Amino acid sequence: MTTIVDSTTTFARPRRPRLALTDRLLLAICIGVPLIGLALFFIYPLTTIAIKSLTTADGSLGLANYLAILSSPSIATTTLNSVVLSLATTLICLVLGFAIAFALQRTALRGRGLVAVALALPMLAPSLVQGLGILFILGRNGLVHKWTGLPVDAYGFSGLLLSDVFYALPQAVLILQAALRHSDARYYDAAEIMGASRLRQFLDITLPNARFGLLSAGFVVFTVTITDFGNAAVIGGNFRVLATEIYAQVSGQMNFGMGAVVGMLLLLPTVAAVVIERVAAQRQFGGGSESAIPVEPDSLPIRDIPLGFAVHGCAFAIMAVVITVIFASFVKLWPYNLEMTLKNYDITVAGGYRPLWTTLEVSLGAALCGVILLFLLAFGMKRLPPKLAKIAYLAAVLPVGVPGMVLGLSYVFAFNIGDNLLGLLYGGSLLIALCNFYHYHSQGFLTMITGMRAVPAALEEAVSCLGGGLSSVLKDAVFPFIGATAVSVFFFLFMRSMVTLSAVIFLITPSLSVAAISVMRLDEAGFVSQAAAFSTCIMGTVLASMVVMRLILQRASVPRN
Repeated sequence: MTTIVDSTTTFARPRRPRLALTDRLLLAICIGVPLIGLALFFIYPLTTIAIKSLTTADGSLGLANYLAILSSPSIATTTLNSVVLSLATTLICLVLGFAIAFALQRTALRGRGLVAVALALPMLAPSLVQGLGILFILGRNGLVHKWTGLPVDAYGFSGLLLSDVFYALPQAVLILQAALRHSDARYYDAAEIMGASRLRQFLDITLPNARFGLLSAGFVVFTVTITDFGNAAVIGGNFRVLATEIYAQVSGQMNFGMGAVVGMLLLLPTVAAVVIERVAAQRQFGGGSESAIPVEPDSLPIRDIPLGFAVHGCAFAIMAVVITVIFASFVKLWPYNLEMTLKNYDITVAGGYRPLWTTLEVSLGAALCGVILLFLLAFGMKRLPPKLAKIAYLAAVLPVGVPGMVLGLSYVFAFNIGDNLLGLLYGGSLLIALCNFYHYHSQGFLTMITGMRAVPAALEEAVSCLGGGLSSVLKDAVFPFIGATAVSVFFFLFMRSMVTLSAVIFLITPSLSVAAISVMRLDEAGFVSQAAAFSTCIMGTVLASMVVMRLILQRASVPRN
C-alpha cells in the first residue's frame, strides 16, 4: 500500500462561465465513466460478499455464519495467529525500517545505491518469492542444513515472520524516509546552540517529528502482513492465518458462506488500519512548513559505523534471499546437485509459459484501462464544485482499504452467475485485469491527482479565455504536463499486476491462470527449481518494465531545442 499525501480541498477553482454543450458532455464522460466503473467493479462486488456472508445454507438471511465462525476454536486460533504475526512483523519492520531510513537520510552512509537496490528487489516479485528463497536457505533441504547438518526448519511462524519482514520492510523504509525528509534543520541548530547532545536531539526532535510517520508505517506493514497470502501459502506450514483460511474455506471445502464471513472479518482490521494510517500521514505531512530547511546528512563515526553494518546486513539478507531464488533456477537438483543448467526453464507443467503470457496481457490491460480512467477522473474532478469533488474523491480512495483476497472473492460472487450480462466476463482475462486495476485504484488515483495539480491553473484559464473548450484545455494545457505522471501510473499498475497473487487466486480457471499462481503450483508439486525459474522470469519482466519506464521519463525530461 503506497502512501501519498492528499488534500480534498484543492479542487476549487475560480468560477468559470457556463460550459458549452460539447464541453458538458465531455465533462460528464470524464466523471461518469470512471465512477460507473467503480460502482460496477468495486462497490457492487463488495455488496455481494457482504450479502453472501449473511446468507445461510437454506438461502435465508441471518447471522448464523458469523455465529458459527465466532464459536469455532480453529477460527479463533487462526485470527490470533494473524494478529500476533502482523504485530511482530510490524514491530521488527519499524525498528529496522527506522534505522535504515535514518541511515539513508541523515548519515554519510556508503553504498546507498546497493541498499536502494536491495530494498527494490522485493517489489519486483510476488510475495511468495521471499518465502521460496528462505526455504532454499533455511528449509529442511536448504543450504544451511546442507553445509552445517543442523536440523533447520523454516516452516511455520519463524519462517513466515522472516519472509513477511523482508516483504514489508521496503514499504516501511519509504514512509519513514519521507517523514524524516520533512524535518526542519532550524530545530537542530537551536538545539546545538542550547548545548543539547546528539542523543537528546534524537529523543526530543527526531523521534517526536517522525511519530506520525512511524504510526503510518506501522499500519501499512500491519495491513500488508495480515492480508498477505503468498508467503503464508509457501512457508506457513501448519501455522494457519486468515488469508489461508479464506482459501481453505472456499477452494478446499467449497464453503462460500464461511469464506465470505472470514473475508469480512479480514476487512475490519484492514479498514481500521487504513483510516488510522491516512490520518497519521496527513498529520505528518500536512502540518509541514514549506519554508522548512532540510536537514543535511552529517558524519559521526561512533554512530555511522555500527548503523552502517546493521543497514548493509539487512540489505545483504534481502538480496541473498532473492539471489538464491535466481541461482536455484539454474541448478540441476537443489540442493544436492548444484551444477548449472537451463533445463529448469523448459517448463511444461502447470500450463508451461502460457500463464506468463496471460499475465502480460492482463497487466497491459489493467495498466491501459487504469491510466485512461484515472486520467479522466482526475481531470473531471478539477472542474466539479468542491462538495461533489469531495464525494468523488472519497469514492476513488475507498479501494485502498480492501484486501486483494476479499476483492477477488467478491468478484466470484458478483460475476460467476449466468443470468447477468456481467457474468460474461467471468473466466476471462479482462475480469482479472479489472480486479487488479481496482485493487490498486487508490494508489494510482492519488498519483494522478498529484500530477494533475502540477498543471498551471493560469495556463488552463488562458486557453479558456482564448476561446478554447475542454478539448483544447486537454490538448494544450494538460497533456504537456501530465505525461510523466501518466507514464508512472501506467507502469505502476503494470508492475503490480504482474506480481499480484491474492487478488486473483479465486479468479483463475483450469484454462486461465497467471504467473504468480504457476509459481505456487510448481512449488506445491515439488518442482522447486522450476518455481524459481518462473519467479526469475517474472522478476526479469518487471525489471525490464522498470528500465523502460526510467528511459521514457528521462527522455521526456530532456529539453528539446
